[in-house]
Amino acid sequence: MDGRFADRAEAGRVLAEKLKPLAGNPNVVVLALPRGGVPVAYEIARRLGAPLDVFVVRKLGVPGHEELAMGALASGGVRVLNEDLIRELGIPDRVIEAATNREQNELDRRERAYRGTRPLPDLRGKTVVLVDDGLATGNTMRAAVEAVRAQRPERIIVAVPVAARASCEELAEVADEVLCGRTPEPFRAVGLWYDDFEQTSDAEVGALLSQAQDRADAAQAASTQEGVTVRIDAGGVQLEGDLALPSGARGVVLFAHGSGSSRFSPRNRAVAAALRASGLGTLLVDLLTRDEERVDARAGHLRFDIRLLATRLVACIDWLARGARTSELRIGCFGASTGAAAALVAAAARPRSVGAAVSRGGRPDLAGPALEQVRAPTLLIVGSEDEVVLELNREALQRLRGEKALVVIPGATHLFEEPGALEQVADLARRWFVRWLAAEALPSAAPPV
Repeated sequence: MDGRFADRAEAGRVLAEKLKPLAGNPNVVVLALPRGGVPVAYEIARRLGAPLDVFVVRKLGVPGHEELAMGALASGGVRVLNEDLIRELGIPDRVIEAATNREQNELDRRERAYRGTRPLPDLRGKTVVLVDDGLATGNTMRAAVEAVRAQRPERIIVAVPVAARASCEELAEVADEVLCGRTPEPFRAVGLWYDDFEQTSDAEVGALLSQAQDRADAAQAASTQEGVTVRIDAGGVQLEGDLALPSGARGVVLFAHGSGSSRFSPRNRAVAAALRASGLGTLLVDLLTRDEERVDARAGHLRFDIRLLATRLVACIDWLARGARTSELRIGCFGASTGAAAALVAAAARPRSVGAAVSRGGRPDLAGPALEQVRAPTLLIVGSEDEVVLELNREALQRLRGEKALVVIPGATHLFEEPGALEQVADLARRWFVRWLAAEALPSAAPPV
């Protein structure tokens, strides 16, 4: 059968790609409908850099045909009934109430098992992504949407890998956005669209929630030096950025995000946290305005306008060079994907200001003739499995005229999503910038070879 997912984790990765514009946005919360929705939501939350929690919903099954939902219960005392089905099958009230009492007990048990005494996160003003492994009737998810709506979020997005088309259309009436990865006709059943649809256990749910909490704790620790939001004038537009300067900072690194990303990129923020831990300041900036991002989301042309992006990076470099707190600091540039090309063009345009540059999975070849004019020591980091980009980086390395190095991370792909890969990127970047911008901060630092 075409269009099947290998398992729930793969389905989550597919959905995460579609939700990419939300990556790194601190206003996003991912809520999974346990148990099957948790492995899907875990992958989404991991790739978006968002917190993960569970939202317990219990289906009210038709007696003798429990897979068929006559309604659902959700946290907060919400009950949704499929009145048309109940009327068609002639299900009496006493049967509905018995099912409600039974499932309410199970709902309470699961909330205790998954969350313990920890309360549901505050959803007021948040963008909530509600996730399950699929939709048949949609009643379970509808109950979840109505219960979450009572918490006054700013926006509710329903995200499922596979669903009946009619269910998606009905949910669109109550959710702000419904993202159904696949809507096959005829639909039949959720499990038919997975190679592995083994039941998710309570133990697996607990393990995934624990891992997600560990990530959240680490992110919270890293955010203690996140700094302040700044606005930078760049040729008539205002760019938003996050400037963080550790006490005694001896340099500051300007981040240029890749195509389709933003200053909230979880990968760039992870690298930035490592740099701050070594005494370097960071400036993560959105290179497009919000209006431009909306246009680019449809057309995709601005993210590849290297001249535009580089011009705005130059404005950011000049802003740092004039700033009361940053004018004495040496500046580094860190670029990812197309942002790497823009960073190198900007470095070539401001040779006296930029003291070092690092490219993560970047396209330095797109810098064009400016590549030969870069004087800042430049480190290119590429995954061994990112074969096309690796070859382009090897060619670009030959064109660079100053201090330079290419480091290939074994087994890593373009986004460095493999275990430990991004940590290697962060360590390499940290050592390169410390060496060239603030040597005294890390005496033992050695250049990559």
